[in-house]
Amino acid sequence: MSSRARGLGYRLVRVVAVLLLWLFYRRIETIHAERIPATGPVVIAANHHNALVDAMLIVASVPRRITPLAKAPLFRHPLIGPFLRLVGAVRVHRRVDGADPRENAAMFAAAVAALRAGGALLIFPEGTSQPRPMLMPLRTGAARIVLCAAADGVSVALVPVGLVFDEPGTFRAGSALLSVGPPVATDEVRRQYGEAPERAVRALTERLAEAIRAQIVEAEDHHTLELLGTLERAWRHERGEPGRVEAAASLAWRRDVMRAARALAERAPGRVAAFRHHLERYAERLRESGLRDGQLGQRYTARMVTRYALSNALNLAVMLPLALAGMVAHAVPYALTDLVARRLMDTAEEEATNKMAAGLVLYPVSWLVEGWLVWRWAGGRALAVFAVLLLPCGLVALAWRERLSRVRRQARAFGRFLVDRQREHGLLAERRALVEEAEALGALSGRPRTSA
Repeated sequence: MSSRARGLGYRLVRVVAVLLLWLFYRRIETIHAERIPATGPVVIAANHHNALVDAMLIVASVPRRITPLAKAPLFRHPLIGPFLRLVGAVRVHRRVDGADPRENAAMFAAAVAALRAGGALLIFPEGTSQPRPMLMPLRTGAARIVLCAAADGVSVALVPVGLVFDEPGTFRAGSALLSVGPPVATDEVRRQYGEAPERAVRALTERLAEAIRAQIVEAEDHHTLELLGTLERAWRHERGEPGRVEAAASLAWRRDVMRAARALAERAPGRVAAFRHHLERYAERLRESGLRDGQLGQRYTARMVTRYALSNALNLAVMLPLALAGMVAHAVPYALTDLVARRLMDTAEEEATNKMAAGLVLYPVSWLVEGWLVWRWAGGRALAVFAVLLLPCGLVALAWRERLSRVRRQARAFGRFLVDRQREHGLLAERRALVEEAEALGALSGRPRTSA
């Protein structure tokens, strides 16, 4: 394949990745994207929790062309393989897949050649994807590639990237955060590589692990991360910071709290366990109430509620015809995609990947079948209208459903206020006590009380 064809293929894959991720995730944010050099040889090393979605996020978020390293079996996948070849991905032969690791000599040669040409490589040094929000021990491949290139006189920037997910496999509810760290210092280990290569490789691998760990929030499971989000929202509302918080500040806050929690778990395990139980109880009571932190303590006037209800009712009514058309046109591929994704899923981290991969096939096929039925039943003009309105109607349907969900939550909250004001007062008191206990634990651990 010519370089021009490879460039066109990469741009096509990137456009598809951007579209799929924009449709699937409610929010995607990137912190310090400028730390990835716009030109010159670079190895981007990231944690790996969400199968192929991890690579899609980095390809979609980084403007320059990236060459991913991917396990060899994926190249035989009927849907994923063609995309990997289009982006010029490099095959990695893993022992766990039954391959002979000596086959990776070609991989190292291809990787170093790409860096020598000033390219950017993407590698997941954990070697495999896993759903727990913890960094597994790193393989040495990333360090070896960087040091092999250095031995050839190529100075490579080694950039750590942390991927943090919230409900990663849930359509239109999940979110993703990419945090780019400063390049890992390599000068010392590059000098050491000539005399003690294995020691240099291990040293750089350990340094890279710490750099990635500094960009993520580690917890034993996703439930703990959800509780951490509940605590952050409670803390910020009690401290008078109810507005949208910058992603970098939120990430730093959560990382700081988790570090303090791990330190305290060794010194005061009973107190930490009691606090977690309190936090779980508050989160459950808040969920049962139908309220959110931001709604606690709000004053609802009749004028405010009336204006809100009329405005949203009018919007929902105006959007309804197009929304219904979009729901009807997309009902079959939506249901089929969910069914196929569930059948394909072996592990939790594959959920989002399987949904996107299945949707990439099933939606166009369903649209072609629906278009053919429209043409048979109503003729060419109806088919033209169907084709023009298909995607706009689908987007309107998404917006309509999300607006309806917000209105339902607000209506439920207003109903709770009218029926049971004492419940709200109880939740407010519980939130205040929870934050005060969190501050006390923070002081006990040495964490600054005003840290954000």
